[in-house]
Amino acid sequence: MTSSLSTLCLHCGMCCDGTLFTQVPLQPAEAQALRQKGLSLLVKEDGAVALPQRCAALEGLCCTVYEERPDACRRYRCQLFNALAEGEVSLEEAKGVVDTAHAKVDAVGSAESGRGSAMRQARVAAASLTLPPETREALAHAEVYLDKHFRGRFRRSGG
Repeated sequence: MTSSLSTLCLHCGMCCDGTLFTQVPLQPAEAQALRQKGLSLLVKEDGAVALPQRCAALEGLCCTVYEERPDACRRYRCQLFNALAEGEVSLEEAKGVVDTAHAKVDAVGSAESGRGSAMRQARVAAASLTLPPETREALAHAEVYLDKHFRGRFRRSGG
């Protein structure tokens, strides 16, 4: 089952590419280690440090700091990952859900700049009411699908 779970993650990447989340909270020691690896970090107004998403450690769909990844990354399991781990869906069904999610996100904006970037830009434009109606509709469909199959009780953060 572990290889199926790894296969799913390497087929998806949306928890790291900015599609699902805008940032990952870091502990001070994690921030220090990631800075030493040359990753840019976000220092928030309250002094907390976060890893902005799209993660700078992501190459394709592989994490280049996997062994030293932050605790929040280690703990995160999307709804689809849990369903596969529990045997509720097969690997092929799960990959189909990922493919549908990728298509819905790609419908929001250009995949050339990256899925996460397209989603972030669309969210900002939607908040400022400058998003064309057809793109706003595509964004709404993508967000509902992502909430249902990936985020579950963990909703996207703002920004």
